[in-house]
Amino acid sequence: MSQPEPHPLTPQDCLVALMIAVSASDENLRTAELVKIDSAVNNLPVFADYDMERVSTMSSLVFDLFEQEDGLDALFGLIRDNLPERLFETAYALACDVAAADGTLREEELRLLEEIRYELDLDRLHAAAIERGARARHMSA
Repeated sequence: MSQPEPHPLTPQDCLVALMIAVSASDENLRTAELVKIDSAVNNLPVFADYDMERVSTMSSLVFDLFEQEDGLDALFGLIRDNLPERLFETAYALACDVAAADGTLREEELRLLEEIRYELDLDRLHAAAIERGARARHMSA
C-alpha cells in the first residue's frame, strides 16, 4: 500500500523552511536566528495569513531532510515545486537576514546561501544587493 501524497507546501512554508535551513546549516540554531524567523513570520505581509503552527512542522521537515544523505537536494526540490518565482528574491532576502541575525556569517551558512542563489537562479547583481541590505540591517554600532 502506497503512502498518501504529502500535503503540498505553501509558498510561505517554503520561505520558513529556507530560513530554518539557514539557521540549522551549522548545526546550531542560535536564539538571534530563531527570533529573526519568528519576527519575519509575525510581521511581514507575505506571512499575513500564515498559520504559526506550521513553523514547527517546517522545522521537523527540515531536520528530517538534513538527516538524509540527499536531504538538501530534496529540500530544494520541494522549494522549486512549491515556491513561485516571484518570491525567489524574497526567499533569498529572508535567508540572508537569518544568516546575518547573530552578527556572524559562518562557512556553512555562506555555502548554503551560495547554493540557494544557484538553485533559485538569482541574478548575481540582485543577490549582491540583497546581501548588502541584510548586512546593513544587522550591523552593530
